[in-house]
Amino acid sequence: MKQFFLASLLGSTIALCTSAMAADDLKTLEAAAKAEGAVNSVGMPDDWANWKGTWEDLAKKYGLKHIDTDMSSAQEIAKFAAEKDNASADIGDVGAAFGPIAVKQGVVQPYKPTTWAQIPDWAKDKDGNWALAYTGTIAFIINKKLLHGSEAPTKWADLKTGKYKVSIGDVSTAAQAANGVLAAALANGGDEKNIQPALLLFADIAKQGRLSMANPTIATMEKGEIEVGVVWDFNGLSYKAKMANPDDYTVLIPSDGSVISGYTTIINKYAKNPNAAKLTREYIFSDAGQINLAKGNARPIRAEHLTLPAEVKAKLLPNEQYKKVTPIKDADAWEKTSKALPQKWQEEVIINMP
Repeated sequence: MKQFFLASLLGSTIALCTSAMAADDLKTLEAAAKAEGAVNSVGMPDDWANWKGTWEDLAKKYGLKHIDTDMSSAQEIAKFAAEKDNASADIGDVGAAFGPIAVKQGVVQPYKPTTWAQIPDWAKDKDGNWALAYTGTIAFIINKKLLHGSEAPTKWADLKTGKYKVSIGDVSTAAQAANGVLAAALANGGDEKNIQPALLLFADIAKQGRLSMANPTIATMEKGEIEVGVVWDFNGLSYKAKMANPDDYTVLIPSDGSVISGYTTIINKYAKNPNAAKLTREYIFSDAGQINLAKGNARPIRAEHLTLPAEVKAKLLPNEQYKKVTPIKDADAWEKTSKALPQKWQEEVIINMP
């Protein structure tokens, strides 16, 4: 019993020392970031995932000035590599697949926020070079007024027998569309190497004349061109909120399975304000930073460890809808498959359109 008590006491002392050290480290980081006085981002505009709230908080709390230049994930990494000794960007936000690419190219530096242990292993780099701050899961957005007498689909299998058109977008250019194909494959027994089950599903929909070529966006939804769209959950929720009659729309995760991915910050190896960039990541993973993302309809990576304000929680889909979602397990295989997807889509799906 004494041994147990001693071990317990020792464990508590170590934990206290560690948290005290972390607090001291954080104070040092805050002071260094304040001295730098600015953080410049790429691909983190005000209207995406409510980054605006984060920049406003960092300005209020630490006096950090901020500017953003919006660009794609590939452009962000190229910018980090090209500018080196004259870096104009300190931090960027890229799709999950681009985190490992940035590491391979040697353009990032690590920082593990104090909430690191609450980030699932699949969603972070063990060395702290990247970690998903918020997730995207492939969902359906359904216009209940345009189902032509069919029931609203709740799973991929339902798409085979509906009378509505299905819009997935351009699989050759949109990561959302490509991940939609992967989600359908996973739900039907496929994986990153085998998307055949999804190609068969969409070929069947195409043969019935129900595959729409419209890209699911706010503009096409407003025109009534989207009956059932395949989108990231955060896009679906944002689109629904902006519609004239949001109650006409349902957003849900297909119950027979989906793919979960997300976005990660990357800190520029050559950043002129590296401490401000690290403090930005620290804040993004704090409760307040995670709630900011949720206000922008993005599901925070620490969702299960947060108590979200009721009005923010109401903007997101309930946690139970995410029970059958699967992260990408073989990133290299998916990279190869997604490159081959556009040609396969033409040869095995589009060819079946009437």
